[in-house]
Amino acid sequence: MRTHAATVLVTGIALALAASSPHPVQAQSDSPRRAVLDSSSKPIGKVVAAEGSVIIEHVGAVIVQAKVPGESIQTKIGDPVYLGDVVRTDADSRVGINFVDGTSFNLSSNARMKLDEYVYEPAGKSNSTSFNLTKGTFVFVAGQVAKTGDMRIETPVATMGVRGTTPHVEISDDGTTKFSTLIEEGKNKYLKKSGGTGSPRPEQRAEHKLNLNICRGC
Repeated sequence: MRTHAATVLVTGIALALAASSPHPVQAQSDSPRRAVLDSSSKPIGKVVAAEGSVIIEHVGAVIVQAKVPGESIQTKIGDPVYLGDVVRTDADSRVGINFVDGTSFNLSSNARMKLDEYVYEPAGKSNSTSFNLTKGTFVFVAGQVAKTGDMRIETPVATMGVRGTTPHVEISDDGTTKFSTLIEEGKNKYLKKSGGTGSPRPEQRAEHKLNLNICRGC
């Protein structure tokens, strides 16, 4: 009877602890993998190309990692991205992300982007996005939000309002920012930030059309 009572007591404690845990418990295998727990928001896009070391930080989620020593866990094609995520690439790395409104971003090596705001409904009139580019080189093709709502790109020196453009943005380590775009005249706006280093340098140039799923020349 004592053994039975002890077993019941231990089982009851284990169930109570499991019930009080704010996050689901997920077993880990010996193979490298990553589990994102407590991520209730819907994805706003997905990875369509990845090369080298690409890290996506899911802000507010619990990241559980298990890996074999000497091996790294890489972002892979098909991985979702969420509002608030931070996307980072290391040297000799790049990543392509497509968002649900059709916007496509390509980040080259040593880049960092934070997804600060994303509101999109196909028939909505208050769609908006705000992406913060901190460093690196970016090429993106604007989707439906830019055409019907408010799409903003934040850089260290300027806020860029996007209206159906295909911008190429380069941000050096000292914050100097250079813009070049395939645009229709009058479709872009630059608002310089006070205290920013360097200066935005918008310029037009002829470029080949980008493949949305492949990062070329960025």
